[in-house]
Amino acid sequence: MFKKSLIAAGAALVMMQAVALADSPGDLNDLEIAHVAYTADVIDIRYAHLALAISTNPKIHEFARTMIRDHSAVNEQALALVKKLNVQPQDNFLSRQLNENADKLIAEMGKLNGAEFDKRYAENELGYHGAVNKLVEKTFIPNIKNAEVKALFEDALAIFKVHQEHAAMMVKSLLQRQSQKQ
Repeated sequence: MFKKSLIAAGAALVMMQAVALADSPGDLNDLEIAHVAYTADVIDIRYAHLALAISTNPKIHEFARTMIRDHSAVNEQALALVKKLNVQPQDNFLSRQLNENADKLIAEMGKLNGAEFDKRYAENELGYHGAVNKLVEKTFIPNIKNAEVKALFEDALAIFKVHQEHAAMMVKSLLQRQSQKQ
């Protein structure tokens, strides 16, 4: 009896490890990667709309409008490529996880206002772009098989690295302004 339980526990552990390995960003195929990227863009557009609705800071508004413009443009290019290739992006664990996390963060940030919101939004944009850019550069681009999809990701990464730099400057500016008030 004990031996059967031990074997069952071992089998369960192996299955859980296999699932964990299958749920790795490096294991996603091109269509799943495309869905993650599209989802990440849509999420950043949602964050930007929230910033436009809550913030009164002109620099936050300028950044948010840039996010909406650039992420929408990349998604339009992605949709055109999907149509050209006659394929459908595939939902997956990572795109679902991104949406779940974004819903929580939007609910959290929606309760903030003024300088507190601006700081949270700017810090989130810096962290979000850093994490997504790293994932795209280190995991997605090396694993993308289709040359046209890879080229789109490389072009988009260049734009999003500029966003990350802009977000870093925005965070620095907000922190300086905050320390001047103290």
